Amino acid sequence: MWNLILEIIVVIGFLFIAGQQIYYMIQRKRVGKELIEADFNAGMRKAQIIDLRESKYFDAGHILGARNLPYSQLKQRYGEIRPDLPVYLYDQGRTLSTRAAIQLNRKGYQQIFWLKRGFQDWNGKTKRK
Repeated sequence: MWNLILEIIVVIGFLFIAGQQIYYMIQRKRVGKELIEADFNAGMRKAQIIDLRESKYFDAGHILGARNLPYSQLKQRYGEIRPDLPVYLYDQGRTLSTRAAIQLNRKGYQQIFWLKRGFQDWNGKTKRK
């Protein structure tokens, strides 16, 4: 009996995670564009570069020219991002970038891009505080 209940819980958990991943995959294509490092680097001089990681990670090293706007504060501070300029997002991977892109799109931002593999694979210029 308990084994059956445990199996049902595991299956429900798996379906939830799979459904969430499918949702984010669909939303990513709808709200913005993922850029490889070369394309991100080429366009970032005309864009707002937003580092979504928490301050301690930003201070330890970030893309040169980026400003820190942690994902945890995005809902309160999205007004600091200009809607008339492209928005280049990155985090450590891409999960937070996808979520931030969805939130910004709901607020009317149209030109939203994010770094494909995030800061973890960035080979361009960086700065430390």
